[in-house]
Amino acid sequence: MISEKQRKILAFPYSNYDAIICDGAVRSGKTSIMTVAFIDWAMRSFSNMRFGICGKTVGSATENIVKPYMTMSYAQKRYTMKWRRSDKILEIRRGAVANIFEVFGGRDESSYMLIQGRTLAGVLLDEVVLMPESFVNQALARCSVNGAKLWFSCNPDNPMHWFYTDWIERRGERNALYLHFTMQDNPALSEKTLERYEKMYSGVFYDRYIRGLWVLAEGLIYPMFDNVCQTIQRKYEQYYISMDYGIQNPTAILLWGLCEDVWYLIKEYYHSGRDTNEQKTDRQYYDELEKLSGDLSIKRLIIDPSASSFIVLCRQKKRFKVLEADNSVIEGIQHVAQCLSERKIMVNDCCKNTIREFGLYSWDSKSAEDKPVKENDHSMDALRYFCQTTGIWRNKRNYKSILM
Repeated sequence: MISEKQRKILAFPYSNYDAIICDGAVRSGKTSIMTVAFIDWAMRSFSNMRFGICGKTVGSATENIVKPYMTMSYAQKRYTMKWRRSDKILEIRRGAVANIFEVFGGRDESSYMLIQGRTLAGVLLDEVVLMPESFVNQALARCSVNGAKLWFSCNPDNPMHWFYTDWIERRGERNALYLHFTMQDNPALSEKTLERYEKMYSGVFYDRYIRGLWVLAEGLIYPMFDNVCQTIQRKYEQYYISMDYGIQNPTAILLWGLCEDVWYLIKEYYHSGRDTNEQKTDRQYYDELEKLSGDLSIKRLIIDPSASSFIVLCRQKKRFKVLEADNSVIEGIQHVAQCLSERKIMVNDCCKNTIREFGLYSWDSKSAEDKPVKENDHSMDALRYFCQTTGIWRNKRNYKSILM
């Protein structure tokens, strides 16, 4: 069973449109139907041609598009498929017709070089708002084969985002079919699943990922925060430390403990060289780290990847297993917000500086892009390192296999 909007995706190849843009809520059934329509169109219209499948990274495109498609019974019955992992190429055949689908990642400004020089008959760009404009423009420029079509999907972002202003607002002159999706457009979702996703997001992420709106990020970043609990003795199963390192800027060290599937911020260390007029050395910060951890068995020390000298010291001491943090800012903020909303994280009331920063940590209203004000963010950065690097925002405790 498919929805009316999903049917419009399937009908797009038979239209006179040059491009299709599908945006809206998460889990609204855009990507899976789009992949089916994209490959069917390619196999019906061309042979011995090359097509592009693009995600933020090759890994995300592989996991979100290629692998799910190859497991579909529809695809398995219709085509012979071969995934050449080392070449990042999906070969698809049906009778005498054969085409190549090459996977690309548009992570940063240098990514355009990866696709440069290709000749493509079409391209599918999944989560296009996460890719730099230079990469997308290069991918589109590669589609020089007569009859090529462009396929875009994304969740909403800032309404000043280049893709919104250049493609969605100009869809008429671009000759693009625009379809806006909500979760209700995906008939595969049960009421229980819809309710679960409703509870996963709040603030700007709720507006974008659940309501499907292109809205500005304004005000407090974590307006949902009320996760303060009493500092009492709990029986913790394991411990982690996350750390944001500063010289003149504050250093924040957070001690985490797991109890009954909830991560508690047990206690913190916080020092600002600028505010106290006392600049500490790596050795002094290491002593504070030792003092905070006491005789606990710390699974990992997750640390700001820019703190190179301190990381070297920690590895020389061999007390802590150091893991350089995943410093993805917006994705990390989204996952922290999810953990707070689902109460996977609680903060002991003794952690005064962390609680204070929650009440001050705000979006930069003067920026055309989503980014936090670079003030009152040091405990917030350490918190984000912990959530993003461990993956505790996932529904299952995948972080155990990642970090044990």
